[in-house]
Amino acid sequence: MQVTMSSSLHSLPWPAQPLVSNFNSPLELKQAHAHLIKTNTPLSLIPPSRIASVCALSHLDFSYAHRLLAHFHQPQIVVWNSCLKTLAESDSPFDAILLFRRLREFDVVPDSFTCAFVLKACTALLDDKNGKIIHAVVEKFGFQWNMVLQNMILNFYGLCGEMSTARLIFDKMPQRDVVSWNVMITHLVKSGDFEGAYGFFSRMPERNVRSWTMMISACVHCGKPKEGVELFMEMEKIGVQVNEVTVVAVLSACADLGALELGMRIHEYSKRSGFGGNVRVLNTLIDMYVKCGCLEEARRVFEEMEERTIVSWSAMIQGLAIHGHAQEALRVFSMMIEVGVMPNGVTFIGLLHACSHMGLVDEGRRFFSCMTRDYEIIPEIEHYGCMVDLYSRAGLLQEAREFIMNMPIKPNGVVWGALLGGCKVHKNIELAEEATRHLAQLDPLNDGYYIVLSNIYAEAERWEDASRVRKLMKNRGVKKKPGCSSIMVDGVIHEFVAGDDSHSQANEISDMWEKLLDYMKLRGYRPDTSVVLLDVEEKEKEKFLYGHSEKLALCFGLINTPPGSVVRIMKNLRVCEDCHAAFKLISAIVNREIVVRDRNRFHCFKDGACSCQDYW
Repeated sequence: MQVTMSSSLHSLPWPAQPLVSNFNSPLELKQAHAHLIKTNTPLSLIPPSRIASVCALSHLDFSYAHRLLAHFHQPQIVVWNSCLKTLAESDSPFDAILLFRRLREFDVVPDSFTCAFVLKACTALLDDKNGKIIHAVVEKFGFQWNMVLQNMILNFYGLCGEMSTARLIFDKMPQRDVVSWNVMITHLVKSGDFEGAYGFFSRMPERNVRSWTMMISACVHCGKPKEGVELFMEMEKIGVQVNEVTVVAVLSACADLGALELGMRIHEYSKRSGFGGNVRVLNTLIDMYVKCGCLEEARRVFEEMEERTIVSWSAMIQGLAIHGHAQEALRVFSMMIEVGVMPNGVTFIGLLHACSHMGLVDEGRRFFSCMTRDYEIIPEIEHYGCMVDLYSRAGLLQEAREFIMNMPIKPNGVVWGALLGGCKVHKNIELAEEATRHLAQLDPLNDGYYIVLSNIYAEAERWEDASRVRKLMKNRGVKKKPGCSSIMVDGVIHEFVAGDDSHSQANEISDMWEKLLDYMKLRGYRPDTSVVLLDVEEKEKEKFLYGHSEKLALCFGLINTPPGSVVRIMKNLRVCEDCHAAFKLISAIVNREIVVRDRNRFHCFKDGACSCQDYW
């Protein structure tokens, strides 16, 4: 009569029962094995997976386990695969590689699962040598048909930075699925090859939400938010359902682009789709509203959050800072500390920005000191840059210079650039020349630094020096970046370059400016031609002033948006003193709020005033 496993197990003396199935070492296994032989009990009572797990990492014990498992009907490789999976996902994935070597030594034939588990270990370790061995095993045993395995190999080479090999494998794959394409796109984006990634994306026979989301994110990270928004529009048009990751990617593009209308629509969509409580989505919404100049909406999102992370607090502090609400930024920081959230380096960048833009020198010094003293945060180059900016804006140029000279890390272009900016405002030519000498070495192709020095000379009427700097730019192949402003109306982005008269509404824009100019002059406006640092007649200087890109964008916005609505403009450079003064007057004349986001900060013009204490 055949004895069942259950009856055999119950026939064992009680102390032997747990030993047979719960042994924890090779010695206990051998004791259980000996007991089964002694009691003439079937070997099948011992769990094969347990045999493999306790004997996998010792050569002598592996040999014993190998002989023991040969008595079971279950194929050995199935048992060892279970062990390989556990080891590959453990804190010591190299153990999976060692076990695989033993399996090959004992001629245990691998299957596709074996290769997948060991390749997972190689990927975790970025072990290209053993990964290539597994790739060879896949080829040798003919597992090329296994799509999951082929995609894992692609991912492995991508992570190891061997994109040429990955491309070769991709091209030779007998068949590909959407995952294959996504893997290639992911690693091309990570390697900085945006064009290559977009090429793969455009050739995909089918795309899933991950494909679209990756390309939208890639556009944002590569400084192409407009293309990211266009991809989203196309994705939406063909009916691809977005997820939380897509929402975050599109909101990031809207933030960089200032596309408030689309950002608000995505916000509403996220509420309807159940993403409204997702912390990452909410954090990105705060950033989007801040960067689109809609601080009240950012506050509303922040205040309605049920759970706030350090990212939430830091985004709100930074947003208040760049909008000129320094005291409120400091109050939010105090609230954050009161509820027990510890700040990080990003939090302090926001606080130092707030102090810098509002001239709070003592508070800035205090925050910089307490970073290390109270929170053990080591200042990074961004924090040092904020401190130099703080001193420079306040006119403490010598203190800023001494701070730079005593920095424990090498100052970069941003640090010296902050000092140079202070030198322009406070008209210190000697320090400006010193800063520019450093900048010429650190960032030789940045046109902004040459322009600032040239302008400093021009303001001092040192025309020969100004001309010499411009000539130096030309000799070094440095080209001046033209001022460019953009405004979104009815979902379409309109861009204007300084002096541009090519827009289809150029005549209407010119007429609008002339009307505004008449009203402004009645209120005491006089063109500040000192910002036009060219040795030309006064009338020519005025003509240059009136063609500034933000003025063109504002006139277009006033023509094409409803009365009373907010006009939102983005500019790639800093707003000049004349535009700053003009926009304050225009906000009162047209009774409209005008929000301008320039290279440094936000300016909210309303009722003849600006949210910032100064234009710089």
